[in-house]
Amino acid sequence: MFDPLWKLALGLVTGMIFGLLLQKGRVAKFHVIVNQFLFRDWTVVKIMGTAVVVGAVGIYALLPTDAVSLHIKPLVWFGVVVGGIAFGVGMAIFGYCPGTSVAACGEGRRDAMVGVIGMLLGAGLYVLLYPQLSDLLNSWGDAGKITLPEWSSTSPWLWVGGLCLLAAGAFAVLMRRSGSKTPRLHTARPQRHNSV
Repeated sequence: MFDPLWKLALGLVTGMIFGLLLQKGRVAKFHVIVNQFLFRDWTVVKIMGTAVVVGAVGIYALLPTDAVSLHIKPLVWFGVVVGGIAFGVGMAIFGYCPGTSVAACGEGRRDAMVGVIGMLLGAGLYVLLYPQLSDLLNSWGDAGKITLPEWSSTSPWLWVGGLCLLAAGAFAVLMRRSGSKTPRLHTARPQRHNSV
């Protein structure tokens, strides 16, 4: 069953807006992401953390209206750990994540274009090898299709609220730490030219 056209169009528009915000937030730049891994620039964490919080609030607010639906994937620990390591190593080497690499392509960055081609080839290779890899990836720690609210028998809003508080605390710490390092804008004073 396919999603209705309006939902696909909404996804396209929100995706374009998200890409624009990534570009305006400067996370479509190689050095910003590399400096995040070096703990020198927290722009990526701030932007992605904001996206996660807004997404969580938005999804759980829209769920009762049937405007969105959750597609829970099985939690398989081995696949999650291996995938997380591969993703992190690839992002550190490439200097972009999948979303920021597409935004960087929109800026005309050739290094990102090469990386996106590599991601597409890698995804195609994974699809071809999936029948052989599925048994290995699903071999350890299959917890089934479960969410944290289901696991703890609590309201999803308890977790969303906790996520918001955690994000607010992290932002306060990062703002305090970077407050003294924030560069100030200096206006250039006009030069006086003595006439001879």
